[in-house]
Amino acid sequence: MGRNLSYIPPSIPSSIQTLDFSFNVLKLLQKTVFPVLSFLRVLDLSRCQIEHIENDTFYNVKNLTTLILTGNPITYFGPGCLNFLHNLQRLVLVDVGLSSLQLQMNNLTKLQELRVGTNNIQSMSLPPFMSTFKDFSLLDLHANNISIIKTDHTAVLREIGRNMTLILSLNPLLYIEQGAFKDIYLRELDIRSAFVSSAAQKAGLKSLYGLNVKRLMFGKYRCDYKIISSDAHYLDGLCFINVHEVYYYMKERHDVPVNIFRCMINATIVAVKGGIIREIANVPFHEIKELYLISSQLDTVPGKQLSHLHTLEKLVFTDNVATQIPDFIDMPKLQYVDLSSNQITSTSCCSFFSGTPELRYLNLSLNPQIGLCGFIGIGLDSLEILDFHHTRVVGMGYLSLFSNLKYLRYLDVSYSSITFVNIYCSYGLSNLKILKMAGNNFQGDVARYLFNNLTFLEHLDMSYCLVVELYPSSIKNLQRLRLLNLRGNNLMTIDFLALPILKQLTSLYVDKNSITSVPLYVLQNLPANLSEFDLSSNPIDCSCSQTDFISWIIQNQNILKQPDNIFCKTFSPSSDFRATDFDTDSCVHKKRLTIVLSVCFVTVVVLSSLLVYRFQFHLQYCCILLRGYRTPAQQECSYDAFVIFSSYDGVWVMNELMENLENGVPPIQLCLHMRDFQAGKSIASNIIDEGIMGSRKIIVVVSQHFIDSAWCRFEFELALSRFMMERSANIIIIILEDVEERKTKKVFGLHKHLKKNTYLKWSRDPLRKMRFWIRLRKAIIATNQ
Repeated sequence: MGRNLSYIPPSIPSSIQTLDFSFNVLKLLQKTVFPVLSFLRVLDLSRCQIEHIENDTFYNVKNLTTLILTGNPITYFGPGCLNFLHNLQRLVLVDVGLSSLQLQMNNLTKLQELRVGTNNIQSMSLPPFMSTFKDFSLLDLHANNISIIKTDHTAVLREIGRNMTLILSLNPLLYIEQGAFKDIYLRELDIRSAFVSSAAQKAGLKSLYGLNVKRLMFGKYRCDYKIISSDAHYLDGLCFINVHEVYYYMKERHDVPVNIFRCMINATIVAVKGGIIREIANVPFHEIKELYLISSQLDTVPGKQLSHLHTLEKLVFTDNVATQIPDFIDMPKLQYVDLSSNQITSTSCCSFFSGTPELRYLNLSLNPQIGLCGFIGIGLDSLEILDFHHTRVVGMGYLSLFSNLKYLRYLDVSYSSITFVNIYCSYGLSNLKILKMAGNNFQGDVARYLFNNLTFLEHLDMSYCLVVELYPSSIKNLQRLRLLNLRGNNLMTIDFLALPILKQLTSLYVDKNSITSVPLYVLQNLPANLSEFDLSSNPIDCSCSQTDFISWIIQNQNILKQPDNIFCKTFSPSSDFRATDFDTDSCVHKKRLTIVLSVCFVTVVVLSSLLVYRFQFHLQYCCILLRGYRTPAQQECSYDAFVIFSSYDGVWVMNELMENLENGVPPIQLCLHMRDFQAGKSIASNIIDEGIMGSRKIIVVVSQHFIDSAWCRFEFELALSRFMMERSANIIIIILEDVEERKTKKVFGLHKHLKKNTYLKWSRDPLRKMRFWIRLRKAIIATNQ
């Protein structure tokens, strides 16, 4: 439709059954226009600017059951244009410029509906051959130019049978010949706004005498309260029509009392909508079953006038201005009462229905106020549906009033200004299936226990009730619940969804709450039958910490209602970024990057720890140096030399080194860590403060034990540090025993120092031993060069 096409595309599949080709351009219809579409049943060619229809046009679509040609300016119908449409059941020729019903359609023997409204037809006379159309059941002639109906115009209609609907609304009827509809049986006659004046309507209704019609619709489409009828008998013509259902669209007011029901007493259904009716007289309806009084500005519910109508089953009295409810007396078959949209203010609604033992439906919604002041049950024992929505209900939240309504299955108290303070308010409603209580409030924790006895409840509406949390105890007995509406509350979590008790739930509405996320375990335990889930208008947290939740939203849009209205509010409360557009893959990359960085960080920490452990002594030395470094020239030295040696070489140091140096001439004061370090001070501090920094020279006794000692290596590295700072030969190395060259490399700087500097080598030979001590004493005593 609407593609501006000037031909039927041949690419249309031959198997299609419905083709809507409206609002295109097909000015000429002929046989070659349509491809062969043997299965096509419905063809819509509305507003296609068709002007000319040739014979056999529909040969290739001969199996049509519905043909719609609405709104085409057709100037020529070929006499055989409808040939081959033997299965056509519905023909729509609305607004095509027809001036007559004398169409060449005698082959349409299966025709059921002919809609020719909004044309220029002046006579409702049907072609004689249509009397053989046994299935013909609807003739729509609305908005034509029919002003006169004579007896011969209805001859074919009389022969067709009883199952006929005739629509003559919006025609300018001036005259109907007496007896034109006598002995005609119609299923429905619509003559709304079909007369040019009230006088023409009065005369026209009288001319319908002898008509048998199941449903009569008359009156006006448009309101015109300026029309004031002073004729109290303008509806008397109805007394001569055998009618079962009367629908009077009353759009005028009267300046004299009118008994509009006087000629409707034999009808089973009477509906009056609109107009201004000040009062209703007592009407002895004989077989009335349903009465509708809608928007008629009645200020009193006609309870007294309708009492004792033993056949009345349904009363609809809505959109009026009644303020009180009358007593309904002796109405044993009344089952349905709708008093909504009035001005009723009553302190007790339930004492008026003592005479309605079969009442099953009671609607008091959209009224100012209804008071409940006692047990509801007198005359309402059979009540199944009770509706108070948008009516202020007084007393309900404090008392248990429904203990006698054991058959009630539907209760609506939405927006009824109720504060539930008593947990037994719903006591007695053991068969209730639908409970609507939107827009009310709960005091304290009443909501935890209010529904405990509603074991048959299937539908619960608690929207806009300022609910902050739905406790498991609130729904512990609602194992049959199928629909739960919590829209417009202050919920932050919906963890209750994971409860097994809600396994029958199919619809959940939690839109317009404060939900930011739903935990994974809740999503994994959602009711299996959940088919409609509304999460829209919540401040969804679209962050990488909620990727499971966001992924679930993206993957389950088939059950989410309004998924395009689920917005991310992480960035801004006014953000219109949809959760379905969130890139969860970017979070995967971020997680991977985070893991990599974490691994790298841990690795660095571990390596740093190992390095710290490996060089812990050096770090301690650095820390000490940071407190301030002073050369031996800048401070007073306590010792001539600090001796670095392994404890395994302590015998040689004590017996040889210390004996020859400290007892010689002049005596040399040595610093030995086993003898001269201060108690209570760390070893590293002693080595630096007392040994290296407190001595002018450093003697290193190298042996295999020295190589293997961590403390020796540490002390030597510190001595090297001092050597590098002072750039002086303050380190005197003694080779106590031969050590392999490769092993000297184990001590940082030792191998290099031995390569670049002279050293002393211990020997047991007396001559060499003497020379050893002379050279060692000279090296210690010598000043720094």
